[in-house]
Amino acid sequence: MGVLKVDNLTKDYGNNKGVFDVSFEIEEGEVFGFLGPNGAGKTTTIRHILGFSKPKKGNVSVLGINSWDKPEVIQKELGYLPGEITFPGDMTGTAFIKMIANMREMTNMSRAEELIEIFELDPSGDLKRMSKGMKQKIGIVCAFMHSPKILILDEPTSGLDPLMQSKFISLIASEKANGKTILMSSHIFEEVEKTCDRIAIIKRGRIIETIDSSKLKHGKQKFFKIEFESEDHCERFSKEELKFISINIDKKQVNINVQDEEINELIQILSRYKIKYLKEIKHTLEDYFMHFYGGEEYDK
Repeated sequence: MGVLKVDNLTKDYGNNKGVFDVSFEIEEGEVFGFLGPNGAGKTTTIRHILGFSKPKKGNVSVLGINSWDKPEVIQKELGYLPGEITFPGDMTGTAFIKMIANMREMTNMSRAEELIEIFELDPSGDLKRMSKGMKQKIGIVCAFMHSPKILILDEPTSGLDPLMQSKFISLIASEKANGKTILMSSHIFEEVEKTCDRIAIIKRGRIIETIDSSKLKHGKQKFFKIEFESEDHCERFSKEELKFISINIDKKQVNINVQDEEINELIQILSRYKIKYLKEIKHTLEDYFMHFYGGEEYDK
């Protein structure tokens, strides 16, 4: 049984807004990516996992406990970073971190101090005067400092600069190595691709595909760009029985799709032509995502 289970979750707000028959399961020690644009249903799903919202249909459980029935129990095991953090305006960052620690009945602040150092954070200033990036760092400290078994992270690197984003990715790798279970909702492809074991793509409130990251990185399909020495060679090559994605005789270039087991055959065919260069084109998570979302306005 998974550590976190979403089973046919439906919450219909009308006008095709909400989530519909969303199902997935996250195993212990797994980093699960939840990828989609704003308004696709990521945060709505997370609110149900945390027990903040009651499903219209379906069930959500954490560690075998129903999220809506016993939210106070499951939240003791969770670390949560919301997508939009709202802080009290009359507190310093240090006071806020201490307040959250007291709410969690923490007596050892060594992990919090370690995270403050990692993210080069000075929390002593007034929260209302802090930048978005500074507030995000405080949110990260509060989510991770009690070493929870499960982490729910909604747009975790929003507002962070590239260096801090890199440190966050390293933190996720460290937490995974320690057996933590992580759900990370994001629309940043590189972040998801670098950290997640599996990735669910959500569109208009429905999960349309779940991807195994290892298969994405080591897929059997290869894509090659080839440029020939002459238009004649390019034109003759274009008549070969291969899977052409595009052909441009004027530029003497073709793009082809080849399965792993067809690579040797491709090399034999190419040996009959004079080529200028051969380049493998790596397909990324963004390419895969655009297969489902291409040509649409993301925020609709």
